[in-house]
Amino acid sequence: MLVEPQIPQNTGNIARTCACTGAALHLVGPLGFTITDAKLKRAGLDYWDKLNVQHHATLADFLAAPPGPLYCFTTKATRFYTEATYPPGCCLVFGREDAGLPESLLAAHAGTCVRLPMRGHLRSLNLSNTVAVGAYEALRQWGWPSLA
Repeated sequence: MLVEPQIPQNTGNIARTCACTGAALHLVGPLGFTITDAKLKRAGLDYWDKLNVQHHATLADFLAAPPGPLYCFTTKATRFYTEATYPPGCCLVFGREDAGLPESLLAAHAGTCVRLPMRGHLRSLNLSNTVAVGAYEALRQWGWPSLA
């Protein structure tokens, strides 16, 4: 799930990762671009018809009926993403490129906040790279279902 993504190329790359892995992509608005943005489509190439994408107007709309337990990826977490056990059906949650996830969401899910290790003086990895790392860790734990 992407909460208020701002950069169409990141979302396009993430859409491609989701299509290749069979993961659903939840987009929570407001988005910083339109779904018809050429940069978004170009980054996703010809994978859009193979993607399960769901749109939610607001975070509150999504949280009213989440598809499973939430795992929030944030630089503010103390636990590494590899220390979590991701149950089938869970939802990996990623925030805006410029602001991350809302503090209220992090507080509500403090037990399932995780981070990627990196050098301390740097702000963060690119969003699409972080999503790919997180998604592949969950899929590894599940034994690579439906992947060759």
